[in-house]
Amino acid sequence: MAASARVLITLLLAVLPLRTFAQQAGGTTAPLAVQTVNLPRAFVRQRFAIRLEARGGVPPYRWELREGELPPGMFLESDGELAGTPTGTGEFRFTVAATDSSRPAQQVIQQLSLLVTSPLAVRWGRYPKISGQRLEGSIWVSNQTDRDFDLTVVVLAVNEIGRATAIGYQHFPLGQQSDEIEIPFGDNLPPGSYQLNVDAVAEVAATNSIYRTRLVPKERFQMLQGP
Repeated sequence: MAASARVLITLLLAVLPLRTFAQQAGGTTAPLAVQTVNLPRAFVRQRFAIRLEARGGVPPYRWELREGELPPGMFLESDGELAGTPTGTGEFRFTVAATDSSRPAQQVIQQLSLLVTSPLAVRWGRYPKISGQRLEGSIWVSNQTDRDFDLTVVVLAVNEIGRATAIGYQHFPLGQQSDEIEIPFGDNLPPGSYQLNVDAVAEVAATNSIYRTRLVPKERFQMLQGP
């Protein structure tokens, strides 16, 4: 081998370790930054999984929860996977930290918010009340998913001996990501003490799934004898 070639190889072998060290030290790498700043909506009792992403620094990255709480039933792995099956609804705010593999290590933190909702959202509109001999009220329903629903709503007034009277029934398609729709109910009832049950059932043909939600007032309704 020619002397000039041996000199060139020697120089390359000497430079490469220095360059690798410089990269690890962060001298020639981009600053570490978190790319995941917004999270998609999660649904209660449905599997959720997303991998947090970062850029810059020296991979691989290590992730950890710093402040706040994840939704119950969910966890954050060190590789950035945020996953689990949330068991409660609400908006959960928390802070994560990403650390790279450089020497010394770079670290950044990022605040995140995860909204957990029900696929089939049902809430009271006009809270139930007695008007004369009539028990009446309304609910609001909406489809929070990207699938169409076949929705059935049944409202039953159950008296003290267990006899159920339907005072509301609706069956219609409810499109994906729908705005809230108000569903009224009400009917005349004979004298008695009534427990009200509002049941909403959404069937999703595309995934062969069924979502159920029930609203039950905390009080019973006393229907008195009319004049």
